[in-house]
Amino acid sequence: MQPIDLTPSAQGKVRDIYDLGKALLIVATDRISAFDVVLPEPVPYKGEVLTKISLFWFDKLAEIVPNHFLSADECDLPESYAPHADGLRGRFMLVKKAKVFPVECIVRGYLAGSGWKEYQASGTVCGQKLPEGLVESSRLPEPIFTPSTKAEIGDHDVNISFERMVETIGAAHAERLRDVSLALYSAARDHAASRGIIIADTKFEFGLVDGEVTLIDEVLTPDSSRFWPAEEYQPGHGQPSFDKQIVRDWLEGTGWDKTPPPPQLPEDIIAVTSEKYIEAYEMLTDEPFMPESERG
Repeated sequence: MQPIDLTPSAQGKVRDIYDLGKALLIVATDRISAFDVVLPEPVPYKGEVLTKISLFWFDKLAEIVPNHFLSADECDLPESYAPHADGLRGRFMLVKKAKVFPVECIVRGYLAGSGWKEYQASGTVCGQKLPEGLVESSRLPEPIFTPSTKAEIGDHDVNISFERMVETIGAAHAERLRDVSLALYSAARDHAASRGIIIADTKFEFGLVDGEVTLIDEVLTPDSSRFWPAEEYQPGHGQPSFDKQIVRDWLEGTGWDKTPPPPQLPEDIIAVTSEKYIEAYEMLTDEPFMPESERG
């Protein structure tokens, strides 16, 4: 990724956001985060892959819910951003402004991560009772909706009940976000399955655009989802993945307490992670990954 000599209006763990007045410019960097901590080493091509995957899903899922996407064409960049085109190429989106809901909409189709840990202790996931006898990576009888708070950088997301979500944003919006999240997950799960990928769980974010619930941010990427290779799926243990689980697993093995500063990622972990992001894109879209940043 070429450096961009611009000061963002806001900065997330991975994305830099520039306020253009009537729209926003969102730039996906090669930064990677784990356990809500931004790691110091970039992952080559990651920002481009995230952008390309999001654009793919925005198009494919548009009939379920509107989204905030406007353009990814360099010709639509404001004139003042033209000198930065090389750094922006392939990793930016121009999007509508939205009034963001202060919750993250998580859908779980399989028992993994923090859900598996809670189930072992109490037989529940985010307080929702599940059948007895499930094992790690079990497919759930039905996908479940488990909202959380939206944490600031350096803080951890906190799971909340649906009732708490209702108190936060109102019953009508909470029900709409839950229903849309489950519909999006189901459609994406079925498409991914046809391409040899299991989407174990994922996270959506929404906002209001002209009063209408709108899908925003990224969608169904390796940063916001667990992707597993279907041909290797075997419940009873953790699964190999196309996402950043390899980073999480390595960090867990170091004994790191999940507070800054994080340990330095080895080069081989970075390389494999980059390869997995690219592989996920190619399998989901059935298209070869062509780095826009290397296009003259």
